[in-house]
Amino acid sequence: MQNLYDVLGVPRDANDAEIKKAYRALAKKLHPDTSKGDAKVAEKFKQISAAYAILGDKEKRPKYDRGEIDAEGNDVHPGFARTASGQGGFEQFQFGGLRAEDLFKDFFGGMAGATGPRPPQSRRKRGKDRPYKLSISFLDAARGTTKRITLADGKALDVKISAGVEEGQQIRLKGQGDPSVSAGPSGDALVEIRVQPHKYFSRDRGNVYLDVPITISEAVLGARITVPTIDGEVAVTIPPAANTGQTLRLKGRGISSSRGKKARGDQFIRLQVMLPDRTDEAFSEFVRKWPESKNYDVRAKFQLE
Repeated sequence: MQNLYDVLGVPRDANDAEIKKAYRALAKKLHPDTSKGDAKVAEKFKQISAAYAILGDKEKRPKYDRGEIDAEGNDVHPGFARTASGQGGFEQFQFGGLRAEDLFKDFFGGMAGATGPRPPQSRRKRGKDRPYKLSISFLDAARGTTKRITLADGKALDVKISAGVEEGQQIRLKGQGDPSVSAGPSGDALVEIRVQPHKYFSRDRGNVYLDVPITISEAVLGARITVPTIDGEVAVTIPPAANTGQTLRLKGRGISSSRGKKARGDQFIRLQVMLPDRTDEAFSEFVRKWPESKNYDVRAKFQLE
């Protein structure tokens, strides 16, 4: 059984800061992202992670030092005391002057292939879940996509992202988290989705919003224009006498729900009447001659009763 202090390369009297510093140095050196799929390096990274999970824990380390748990975090049978053998960093357990391995040999010697007791199922705790963050574009979130991520052990996995995934939503990859230290199942990988903002589109659940500028002539006379949607461009009719703030609805051109609902949302187009960057004299003269008798008071709503 491994000596966890030897795994991290620190003495038994190392303080918490020294253990943490040693682990960080090894983790940086052996991290799967830098080993390019080297299986031996990945296995060593698992070992130092498992060692730090015990030695870096304020409750588990004293138990390990007292021999109450072993290097895998398994509880040691009451009455057994652990002593260092001094041989290659391995440890032995003694009970009443007898080595534990001799006792277990008597118990299990007649069973073919038996190498020692396994912890009961109730003691096999699952490994910890490991969090990840995955950044995707607005359109990938709307349409759905597949992205590859690299796990802490160096394994690369393709993650399928459903259409309509939302900011902060988690995708659980079962069994892809940290390994158990007590022969239990591995934890899960929890992939948190981060959606990058789009230059033109915004979103409220399944609905998509787009501000569309139109010219004065298009606003006054009406027009047929082309606007973008998450699926591509579509033609839209601008009614005559359109104004800034007026909203047009494109039914079913929004985003599907990633939570099982089939109906798509809608896309809403908010019109913005835009003056030209520079107005010519003819346009300015027309505006100057606009008769006041047209009752064109855009601030009438501000009048007090």
